[in-house]
Amino acid sequence: MTEADRIAERYARRGDAGRYSPLKPDVACTLQERQRAMLALWAAAGWHELGSRRIVEVGSGAGGNLLELLRLGAAPERLTGIELLPERHAQARQLLPPSLTLLQANAIEAPIAPGSQDMVLQSTVFSSLLDPAARSALADAMWRWLQPGGAVLWYDFTVDNPRNPDVRGVPLAELRGLFPQGRLQHRRVTLAPPLARALCRVSPALYPVFNAVPLLRTHVLAWIAKP
Repeated sequence: MTEADRIAERYARRGDAGRYSPLKPDVACTLQERQRAMLALWAAAGWHELGSRRIVEVGSGAGGNLLELLRLGAAPERLTGIELLPERHAQARQLLPPSLTLLQANAIEAPIAPGSQDMVLQSTVFSSLLDPAARSALADAMWRWLQPGGAVLWYDFTVDNPRNPDVRGVPLAELRGLFPQGRLQHRRVTLAPPLARALCRVSPALYPVFNAVPLLRTHVLAWIAKP
């Protein structure tokens, strides 16, 4: 069985996709926090518009992150999404404009030209890769696609979930090792999801209160610039 087959199996076991619906208060709080942090990273990097940027997303799923980029001003003809799972790829194709390129492929083998991208985005993809060699190969591919001055935008969790053996956190030290030539800026974000769900059932106003404690944040949002 290939690593791609194992990823498909693990996604099939995840069950309730509604848990991640943006209509849920805890998910909405997480998304809003992440967007604010993302905008701050772009501003620090001197990125004040997306319309001229060539961007590819690894693990684009049903297209939610690409849709967000479109809302922030990215040009559809300059966006590419790569998704391994055919059903998620089909959902994205229904959602997104036809001028946006979608590839149903293993990202490590995707036909992206070296040095062709301004940004490569990944969101909780690496934590689903349990094989260190697969993580390394995907990081190498993403780095190869970037032109000098481009960057990887990274969002993933850093700690293991003891209730879910199908994922493994990516500590900051490992992230640095995956992109050893990169100039890394990062922020700790995202209140631990089980805690966020419990708090938001009481009141969404509790999310920022508890999220002010850095030790309760489980994810890293990073900007990894290519010299």
